Amino acid sequence: MQLGGHELTDVLPLDSALSPALQRGKPDVLLLEARSPSLDLLDRLLDAMGSTAMPFAVFAGDASSQAIENGVRAGAAAYVVDGLEAARVPAILQVALARFDFISGLRSELGLAQQKLAERKFVERAKGLLMKARNLSEDEAYHTLRRMAMERNRRMGDVAKSVIEMAELLN
Repeated sequence: MQLGGHELTDVLPLDSALSPALQRGKPDVLLLEARSPSLDLLDRLLDAMGSTAMPFAVFAGDASSQAIENGVRAGAAAYVVDGLEAARVPAILQVALARFDFISGLRSELGLAQQKLAERKFVERAKGLLMKARNLSEDEAYHTLRRMAMERNRRMGDVAKSVIEMAELLN
């Protein structure tokens, strides 16, 4: 069955085993229709997805702020109140997929920024250790770390982490 340019692969009752169906169907997007999606149902859906996040849209009758917040916190890319109408589904699917892609991009950027911040902290700590151990200036300590990274063809954060680990081992 076609639904807004997408093929409907499976319809499951809310109390069924979700994981096997997700593995079998490998959907691009999930549609969840529930009068009032409970936290338990949303948790089961997330558990079924496992480590493979995928966009999902919730079609519900419950317009309470708590229900909507629960859906959004669970990762719903769309929360539509008052039913699943075939004419509206294509646009809702497009929004859900676009929002999921956008949020995934933001998460990737956040992860990269967090990694860079952690590396910067390692570099600062390693510089301090080198300054103290070798009586170097901050600039000299930085260039020492940089040279070590280039010689070993490793990231500066990794070299800094190794310096910190070695200093902890020696102390």
